[in-house]
Amino acid sequence: MHPHFHALSSARKHGGDVSDYLPLHNWFDASKELMCDFRHRALRHHAQGIFEAERVFGTTVVNSWGKLIPVRILGEQHVREDLGRVPTLSEWLRCIKGESWMYRNVDKQQEE
Repeated sequence: MHPHFHALSSARKHGGDVSDYLPLHNWFDASKELMCDFRHRALRHHAQGIFEAERVFGTTVVNSWGKLIPVRILGEQHVREDLGRVPTLSEWLRCIKGESWMYRNVDKQQEE
């Protein structure tokens, strides 16, 4: 889903304007710059990504109606709208197939 539509959904649920939520939803999808398919979601669309959003945006955002909205709720909304649930980072990482170049330094450290 495009960040605008996530922001529109947030405005419907919590009040305020789409522009109140767009920076957060753009942040979740900024990884599309790196890989413009579903795999970009592995970087932020998980529980750890939601907690990272809190570190970036604070624990709440104030919408244009003056209402405080928890960033964690907005992050969970974004991830659920895209994935149907909030996975863990380890669920994403388990799906990465190991390649030999990924193990190169590990083998050298074991020899030392």
